[in-house]
Amino acid sequence: MENFLMMVRIQAILLIYLLVGVYARKKNIITDNSQQSFIDFLIRIALPCMVFESFNQELTARQLLSASLILAVAFAVSLFSLLLGKVLFRHYPARRKSILQYGALISNSGFAGLPLVESAYGSLGLFYASVFIIPNRIFMWSAGISLFTQADFKSRMKNILLNPGIIAVFLGIFRMLTRLPFPAFADTAIKSIGNCTASLSMIVVGTILADISPKSVFDRDAFLLSFIRLLALPGFTLILLKMVNFDMTATAVAVILTAMPVGTTTALLGKKYHADAEFASKCVFVSTALSLVTVPFLTLFL
Repeated sequence: MENFLMMVRIQAILLIYLLVGVYARKKNIITDNSQQSFIDFLIRIALPCMVFESFNQELTARQLLSASLILAVAFAVSLFSLLLGKVLFRHYPARRKSILQYGALISNSGFAGLPLVESAYGSLGLFYASVFIIPNRIFMWSAGISLFTQADFKSRMKNILLNPGIIAVFLGIFRMLTRLPFPAFADTAIKSIGNCTASLSMIVVGTILADISPKSVFDRDAFLLSFIRLLALPGFTLILLKMVNFDMTATAVAVILTAMPVGTTTALLGKKYHADAEFASKCVFVSTALSLVTVPFLTLFL
């Protein structure tokens, strides 16, 4: 119950951020152009700073083992999500099928998940989360992109290796293992930039949702995808990790990140590659709104 109440409080705070984003977009304080600039800032600067700082800690051998195991769990969850989407949505029209399969595979674990985990489980939870999202990012720029277009292997590898979040993970691991001295003023600056991620990311999500009419979101497929994304996949993850008696904090992080809503990149890629971008926006809206309830609900079982 304590986890549930804590998550409700955190989700309530994130909801306020989201509503601020809706207001800012409705009042044209944040325009289409500035919205994209905010997204670029988060992806290229703020999120990598937060991820990099998550590795700035002393870890026990047990925690390092849990980190390696959680990486394996993350790969298993991503692979299972990809195969599940391929099977469940194989008969859908091409423009909608790519959205559904990508939405089942890629969650909003970076944008919304990392700030949520840090608020709930502190620096150790954020460290585990930074490791857990590695496979999600790899699949996003490889199998995920291939659902929309046939990118060549060289382009996929370039997208993966040059992704700011992945670079931040490798730099963080290098720093943690070598314990190289780092100027205190630089540490403070990086941490301060990363600290703005939680509020700014949800504000940006709010600006995206503001462009969607609530009356148009009642689409059966959007609710089906939301069920898979918010309950089925995290439920599968929870049962699996409970069966093997996995570390409690690592389990909580894995379940919460798996339970994140459909990634906002679903709508962006849908628009870029001429898939059903309107339907993609509905999926983002519905899953994000429902996650405010489903995430606290799942914590009752942690």
